[in-house]
Amino acid sequence: MDNLKNTFYNLPFSHIYVEEEALFSPLAQKLIKKTAPIVIHHYMDIFGRTHQNFSIQKESPALILAVKHGNFIYPGANVCQSFGNSYFYYTSFAMNCPFHCEYCYLQGMYSSANIVLFVNTEDYLKELAQLLCQHSVYLCISYDTDLLALEYLTGFLEHYLCFAAKKHKLVTELRTKSAVLPSFLFSLPEELKRRLIFAYTLSPQEVTERYEHKTAPLSARLSAIRSAGSAGFPIRLCFDPLLRIPNFEHIYGNFISQVHAALSNIPIQDASIGVFRISDSYLKQMRKNLPESGLLQYPFENTQHVCHYGAHSSEMISFVKQQLSNWIPEEKIDTLDL
Repeated sequence: MDNLKNTFYNLPFSHIYVEEEALFSPLAQKLIKKTAPIVIHHYMDIFGRTHQNFSIQKESPALILAVKHGNFIYPGANVCQSFGNSYFYYTSFAMNCPFHCEYCYLQGMYSSANIVLFVNTEDYLKELAQLLCQHSVYLCISYDTDLLALEYLTGFLEHYLCFAAKKHKLVTELRTKSAVLPSFLFSLPEELKRRLIFAYTLSPQEVTERYEHKTAPLSARLSAIRSAGSAGFPIRLCFDPLLRIPNFEHIYGNFISQVHAALSNIPIQDASIGVFRISDSYLKQMRKNLPESGLLQYPFENTQHVCHYGAHSSEMISFVKQQLSNWIPEEKIDTLDL
């Protein structure tokens, strides 16, 4: 069971802020039922304040319930893997993640570690329906947060899947570092299961313990993969980001062997490999937020404002791909290098 599991009356947040516009939404009413929320005009009044300390806030973040305006669905970024899908998009029902990975770009993107939940899910689905009238859609719904880790709180995934069940041109990727599998997933129609890709980000336990704070341990993620795969969901293994740590080949070699042993009887749809890479502006902010992080102080190379490991990137990818190809066909392994 994921270590973020809480009851609605013991929420892991220092405060709950609610926009005036969001106050009477069903989600807001559920979450504030036995709390004393702080009503605000706009979420950026709290989220966008100057002189916030991301690291301190991460220890006890606030929850902000808001209404999103503008666009809801975005074309996938070039630094993300599309897996050959022509109509590749992403969306996010939330800003920020309950986990705290030292390498996460969110701490370079945002000045706040508080979590924003957008309550107007119907507006997201309306825009998605319009897009589906034009062509098929491959949609990643869990890039800027971990939707599975927040499902007990939001119910976003269950709501989304009720919509997705009727949209046969929609394929969804759900990326996670959680070990949560809500019970409703196992009763989904088989056709819908085939269109919901569980993309598990996996790292050696040494990396998880040191850099992926609050995430589920490797053993728990592997157990969740076995359950999801046995239930008929397509499984994607994401070895991204690879980190250049001491004894890289020894640690990652043992790690791949452990993953193989745990998942030998589970069909794997595909795997992705990518090294740590980050924009120079994000890295500057991340180093400011976590000055004690040796991971972020590495002397990265900078190519067109993207910081990376240089020639080591290709070496790391080649090593992991070679290890994976012992049990996953090469044509099912997607790599992203600079």
